[in-house]
Amino acid sequence: MQVVRNRKIYDVCIVGSGAGGGMAAKVLTEAGADVVMLEAGPMWDTAKDGFMFAWPYDTPRRGAAIPTQQFGEFDAALGGWTLEGEPYTTGPGSSFDWFRSRMLGGRTNHWGRISLRYGPDDFRRKSLDGLGDDWPITYDDMKPYYDRVDELIGIFGSAEGLPNEPDGIFQPPPRPRCYELLIKQAAAKLKITCIPSRLSIITKPLNGRAACHYCGQCNRGCATHSNFSSPSVLIPPALATKKLTIIANAMAREVTTDETGLATGVSYIDKNTTRENHVRARIVVLAASACESARILLNSKSSKFPEGMGNSGGSVGRYLTDSTGVSVRGLIPKMMEMPAHNEDGVGGMHLFMPWWVDNKTLDFPRGYHAGRGEMIPNKDSYCELDPSVVDKWGIPVLRFHFKWSDHEINQVKHMQETFRALITEMGGTTTSAMPSRERGYGIETGGRIIHEVGVTRMGNDPASSVVNRNCQAHDVKNLFVADGGPFVSNPDKNCTWTILALALRTSEYIAEQRKSGTI
Repeated sequence: MQVVRNRKIYDVCIVGSGAGGGMAAKVLTEAGADVVMLEAGPMWDTAKDGFMFAWPYDTPRRGAAIPTQQFGEFDAALGGWTLEGEPYTTGPGSSFDWFRSRMLGGRTNHWGRISLRYGPDDFRRKSLDGLGDDWPITYDDMKPYYDRVDELIGIFGSAEGLPNEPDGIFQPPPRPRCYELLIKQAAAKLKITCIPSRLSIITKPLNGRAACHYCGQCNRGCATHSNFSSPSVLIPPALATKKLTIIANAMAREVTTDETGLATGVSYIDKNTTRENHVRARIVVLAASACESARILLNSKSSKFPEGMGNSGGSVGRYLTDSTGVSVRGLIPKMMEMPAHNEDGVGGMHLFMPWWVDNKTLDFPRGYHAGRGEMIPNKDSYCELDPSVVDKWGIPVLRFHFKWSDHEINQVKHMQETFRALITEMGGTTTSAMPSRERGYGIETGGRIIHEVGVTRMGNDPASSVVNRNCQAHDVKNLFVADGGPFVSNPDKNCTWTILALALRTSEYIAEQRKSGTI
């Protein structure tokens, strides 16, 4: 295959344009770096390309899912769990569903905007219960970056003083809706903590962006830029520096190296022409999403790195986790034939139930918030290259192995019981029987919550981690990872806010190292 080589040498090549890639682009271009960004999907403009005000009758499918938009035709998600020509496989006895988002901004275009900081205990769980591993950084290391993400992007919430649910720099939260007040009343009777939600949707103008006007369509892309997405908040200031070049429809194949083992750039497939191209860069930042970045590293083989770049300790692809999840439906008579009332609000939940129980009294070690819980890494959950399957461009694909342990199964049983108790307390009845233990109490298939992290994890020991505390590869000093891959654990909190804060921290470290001439 002919390889088209770009002779220009960029300061930094970033693979991916979502939360981590967008933050890296903003920070590094503003620090003076000449940056090229590779995005596997097309360009996306939230104001022009979204379906914010589309009516169901605007297509014959009334907004139903289509192969290229599997959350619905009006959803700002170009991608899904199955992509034509881009397979992945699972090992014997395993089930895992891998969601890929192919568009500028990636998953930040359609996520739920639940924006939670990890708490002090989340960075040191092994020290507390002996399971998994501690992070090589602490909440105190991360707090300044969480604060700056709050200020840059905007988030609503309330100061509650809960020890492991750190308060942020909040805008005023919207009032609970009627049905949420019923939930809050029931939660109070059951002694379940229930507080205003924390979403990255602005309720007051910020940095030239208008406050949310409650159209209720956050997942479709926001034309007023009132919610957070990388194309709304991070990419524009990077482009304004005139130092960012975006190459869309560029499917990264591998990170290239020189004879000393330093990264020299990234080879990629131009999806429009199917030709293989190469961009040269002095520093490479992988932010393609956790498993995609792991795939790129595993495919980056050379005489120096026969098992893949950054994989001298065999940790690339290991420690794969996702959030646990379950849902329960019920019929609430109080909600029937109610007088007309105002249901205004953001396109997401107004209430949040953080973990409220001491696990020492329970048969599982880690907590959850309403519907999403913590998985502990286990040796049976990982991804690797499939030895015989490639995608339509000839790039080896991932094979997933995944298993929920008794820790997660028992946790989901508790979720089922809690949600059913809430429905009963509201005077309702559940519409389905309690699932059996053989069915995992209804636990979602791994990958379905789309919180997969941990496959290029950070640590102080190169034998058991891929990157150091600055998300810099142990094996390659000019290679960094800026997505969810470096996470050591997957707490009972959505991961985007920590991806953003960690990418900010990593990018400023890169800028400092460039200035000092170290890399």
